[in-house]
Amino acid sequence: MKISTFNVNGINGRLPVLLRWLAEAEPDIVCLQELKASRDKFPEGAIQSAGYGAIWQGQKSWNGVAILARDAQPVETRRGLPGDDEDEQSRYLEAAVGGVLIGCLYLPNGNPAPGPKFDYKLRWFERLKAHGAELLAHRIPVALIGDFNVMPTELDVYKPERWRDDALFRPEVRRGFHELLAQGWTDAIRTLHPDKRIFTFWDYFRNAWGRDAGLRIDHFLLNPQLAKCLTAGDVDREVRGWEKASDHAPAWIHLELEPVDRRPG
Repeated sequence: MKISTFNVNGINGRLPVLLRWLAEAEPDIVCLQELKASRDKFPEGAIQSAGYGAIWQGQKSWNGVAILARDAQPVETRRGLPGDDEDEQSRYLEAAVGGVLIGCLYLPNGNPAPGPKFDYKLRWFERLKAHGAELLAHRIPVALIGDFNVMPTELDVYKPERWRDDALFRPEVRRGFHELLAQGWTDAIRTLHPDKRIFTFWDYFRNAWGRDAGLRIDHFLLNPQLAKCLTAGDVDREVRGWEKASDHAPAWIHLELEPVDRRPG
């Protein structure tokens, strides 16, 4: 099973890029972030024509997440991260696909920090940790996937000294990520490439793509049942260089799952 995550930075404006990548990469499951489209503006027809079933949580102009499944329909299990009934931002969607429970997330950016947006990010992180602990307790295959807006280590940012005060790299945020891992989650890409500088995001400004001045902020966290199935993973860097590309590139992992026994009894 090939699972991908892709912050599309506006699904309708980047639709040709998304469809081209889906055709070339052929992922089985895709988590999308930053749809920047209301629910009725999601391009369901184009996605279906590409061979994917989809569920999505839209929000006009901002945020938005979706889960796609090749030749299948994701079975939605949760819409929105628990812990704050008044939080209306579209940042979390959960579904069962192919015997795996997928949590697709878009964690808040948090800038400027300190400030209200950073406080919201930390509260959201606490809610994610609480929900993550509940998911682990079920002992079924689970993955938390998406744009975490966190560079966990100095290896995940091109010039760490320039990012010390940024909400994506502040100690509180990195601590939250590592506390999440300590629950029993595995950072798939870093596990596969422990010493490699890997990026998933390059800003549009200051020729960041041309200088390879990137960040690794898109992650796959696997619970123990899935971590043992991990065989490969990387980033489709070339997509960032396509015309009208997102500022993120798709990342992917491959899992060798055991066949599901569907015999009665």
